[in-house]
Amino acid sequence: MNKIFSFKKNQNTTEIFENLSISHALATMAVPTIMSQLIVLIYNLSDTFFIGRTNNPYMVAGVSLILPIFNITISLAGLAGMGGGALISRLLGKGNNSEAKKVSAFCIYIAIIVSAFFAAFVLIFMESLLTLLGAGPETYTFARQYVTCVIVLGGIPTVLANTMATLLRSAGYSREAGFGISMGGLINIALDPLFMFVLLPSGMEIIGAGTATMLSNILSCLYFFFIIYKTRKTTVIKFVLKGGLPKASSILSVFGVGLPSAIATLLFDIDYIVIDKLMVGYGDIPLAAIGIVLKAERLPLNIGIGLCQGMMPLVAYNYAAENFKRMKSFIRTSRLTGLTIALCSVLMYEICAGGIMHIFIPDPSTVAYGTDFLRIRCLATPLMFLSFHMVYLFQAFGKGQVSLFLGVSRWVVFNIPMLFILNYIIGMYGIVWSQFTADILTVSLSFFVYFLFERRSAWYRAN
Repeated sequence: MNKIFSFKKNQNTTEIFENLSISHALATMAVPTIMSQLIVLIYNLSDTFFIGRTNNPYMVAGVSLILPIFNITISLAGLAGMGGGALISRLLGKGNNSEAKKVSAFCIYIAIIVSAFFAAFVLIFMESLLTLLGAGPETYTFARQYVTCVIVLGGIPTVLANTMATLLRSAGYSREAGFGISMGGLINIALDPLFMFVLLPSGMEIIGAGTATMLSNILSCLYFFFIIYKTRKTTVIKFVLKGGLPKASSILSVFGVGLPSAIATLLFDIDYIVIDKLMVGYGDIPLAAIGIVLKAERLPLNIGIGLCQGMMPLVAYNYAAENFKRMKSFIRTSRLTGLTIALCSVLMYEICAGGIMHIFIPDPSTVAYGTDFLRIRCLATPLMFLSFHMVYLFQAFGKGQVSLFLGVSRWVVFNIPMLFILNYIIGMYGIVWSQFTADILTVSLSFFVYFLFERRSAWYRAN
C-alpha cells in the first residue's frame, strides 16, 4: 500500500517513456490498467450476478437495459480524459509541461460540467429514455430504480473518477490510476450483497445494487482527488487553472480527439440499444440472456482496452518526441499481445459458455439461450480488439478526424445496418451473428486507412 502513495517522480515516468525495454515499459503502463479494467468488469458483472441470485429474469432484464446509458456516462469521461490524456502525453514528449498543466485542469472542469448536464438530462427525460430502451411493464420499475442511483445521483463521480484516472495515466501514473479504479470496483463488489440482501428489505435488490455502485464511484473519485493533491508538486496533473486557459490549439486538440472518442462510444451504445430493441421482439427471456452475454463477453475486451490504454501514452509521447523506432515497437508488441489474449478467450468461451451463463442465473431457458449467444458473439473478439487498437493509435497521434471516421464507419455503416439485415434474414440468431460479420468489414477498412496514413507519415522509413 505504501508504494501507492509514494511519488518520487519525474525521472521515473521519463524512464518509462524513454528508456525501459519495450516489454517492460508496456507492462508497467498496461498491467495496472488491465487489472483495473478487470476489476471494473467484475463489479459490473457483480450487479448482474447478485441480481441473478433472485432468479428473477425481469430484474436482470431491467438492469441490462441501463447498460447503454451507463456506457454513455463512461463516454463522457472519454470526452475529457481521452482527448486530454493523449494531448498531455504529447506535450510531455515535447517538454511543454506548463501547457500540460493547463490542459489537465481544463479537462477536469469539462468532466464536471458535462456529467452534471447529462445527469439532469436523464432525470428530466427518464420515462422517455427507458421506453426508448425497451422497458416494458415487467422491467420499467427496476430500470428506473437503477438509473436513478447510478446515473442521476452517481453520474458526476463516475465521470470524474474515470477522467482523472486517464489523465494520471497519461503522465505516467498508471499504477495510481489502476489502483483507484480497482479500489472502487472492489468496494462495489463488497457493498452489493450488503445493501441488496442485508440492509434493504426483499424487493429492493435493484436499489441496493444501484446504491452500492454509486457509493463505490464516490469513494473512487475522492481517492483521485487525494492523489492529485498529494502529487501537486511533482506532476502536471492539476485542479487549478493557473495562468488561464490552455491555448486555443490545445482546446481544439482535446475536443478533436475526445469528441470522436465519445461519439464512438455513443454509437457503441446505440448498437446495444438496437440489440435490446430487436431482442425484445423475441421475449424477455432472450433479452435477459443477451444482457448477460453482453457483459460476460467483455472479459477479453476489457483486457484489450486496458492494453490499449496503457499503450496510448507510450505511443503518443514517442510520436511527439520523434522516437519513431520505439513508437513502432510499442505498436507491434501491444497488437501481438492483444491478439494472443483474444484468441485464447475465444477458446475459453467456446468450452465454458454454459457454465458461465449458469453462474449469473440458474433459469434453464435463459442459460440455454445465453450459451448459444455467447459462443457466437465471442468469435468476433480478435476483430473487436484490432478495431479498438487502431482507434487508440489514431488518438495517440492526435488524429481525431480519422478515429471519428473509423468509429462512425464501424457502427453506422457496418454494425447497426447488419443488425437489421441479419435479423430480417435469419431472425433472432441474426442479431447475435451481426457483430462478427460487421467487424470483418470494420477491420479491413481500419487497416487500409492505417496503411495509407503510415505511408504518408515522416516515420514510415524510420528504423
